[in-house]
Amino acid sequence: MAEREIWSAADLLARLEHRGKFFILDVRNREEFERVRLEGRTPLPAVNVPYFEMLELGGKDDMLDSVIAYMERELASQLPRDQPILAVCAKGDTSDYVAQGLSRLGYASATLKGGMKVWSEHYSARTVVEDADLAIYQISRPARGCLSYIVAGAGKAIVIDALRHLHPYLDLARNLDWVHSRGLEITAVIDTHGHADHISGGTALAAAAGAPYYLHPFDAIHPTDVLPATIAYNFISDGQAFPIGRHELKALHIPGHTLGLVALRLGDRYLFTGDSIFIRSVARPDLGGKAEAWAPLHARSLRRLLTLPGGITVLPGHFSTLDEADDSGRFAGTLDDLKKRNEGLQVLQREGEAGFIRYLLESLPRFNPDYLDIKRVNAGLLKPAEEDAATLELGKNVCALSQAYTATGGAS
Repeated sequence: MAEREIWSAADLLARLEHRGKFFILDVRNREEFERVRLEGRTPLPAVNVPYFEMLELGGKDDMLDSVIAYMERELASQLPRDQPILAVCAKGDTSDYVAQGLSRLGYASATLKGGMKVWSEHYSARTVVEDADLAIYQISRPARGCLSYIVAGAGKAIVIDALRHLHPYLDLARNLDWVHSRGLEITAVIDTHGHADHISGGTALAAAAGAPYYLHPFDAIHPTDVLPATIAYNFISDGQAFPIGRHELKALHIPGHTLGLVALRLGDRYLFTGDSIFIRSVARPDLGGKAEAWAPLHARSLRRLLTLPGGITVLPGHFSTLDEADDSGRFAGTLDDLKKRNEGLQVLQREGEAGFIRYLLESLPRFNPDYLDIKRVNAGLLKPAEEDAATLELGKNVCALSQAYTATGGAS
């Protein structure tokens, strides 16, 4: 019998980030597999066979024996002997049976503890900077490609684009031992815009921390329902400053992805771009159903950002593939660097606003109808149960344009 391992979500992320070689045997139903797959810095070899098909076609009375018989008869030519095989299911139960079967057949096998449910809710924190008077932490949700931030100074913290689960922010703020500060007080929570791809944790985190929540008023109206938000929020205005120790975040209103999108600039050092500039691409302008009207706004907003100092570090709101991260796992790059390798920015610089608008409208990814409900949730117009909220958030975000990823096999 070969070795069988149990991988946590953190174990899986480490292997994905370091290009670890393994094969995936995904035993979820085919619809789930097509909607949400594991993705790494490089393409991952995988085969999808629903677990109940294994049981039905295995032909044995015992479940494990049926799984073994099916794999031995139908999958032997597809399963590698020279690398681990990770069995994956929805919640980690059936994949453990499959991993046991693989082990009995002599394969090095592993199972993902908690399955894709736990992976979808896994968070990872990376330090961007940790100076005596300033700290920035990038908190990612790898399964969704979502990024959020804690910016701290003098024992105070501002959270930017908090995701649905609050524990990554509350735990880090509570337990952080940074320079002269033990723990951080969250004094403000800011959403750069009304999100469509994920349920914001902004209002809930602000309530838990006893802090104000900020949103631009243009994004406090659902773009298709044209109904005002029912959540409590404080207005963000262009040029507004948010002090953080000896530093401040300055809001830049940059409509285009949404009408109320803001970037947050920390001097000439850091720029939190929300859903405007990503590492390899730029944001789509169509999630409000008004692509042709918003595309020119997007072009002008990006031109405004391109006038900022080239050495400023861009910290985006999303990523589409893990290979956009640097060697430390952070998603960041100087504006000068992104001007050279970000396809959308290259088009804007080369072809001007008219050419860029054509590029935007020709590069729109598929529209996920769940995004309309996610915007309703974030505006307080819809209050889903936890299970329904998790369902709305299944799969990777598709906030970036698709064209930049076509050649690399990434998001589309």
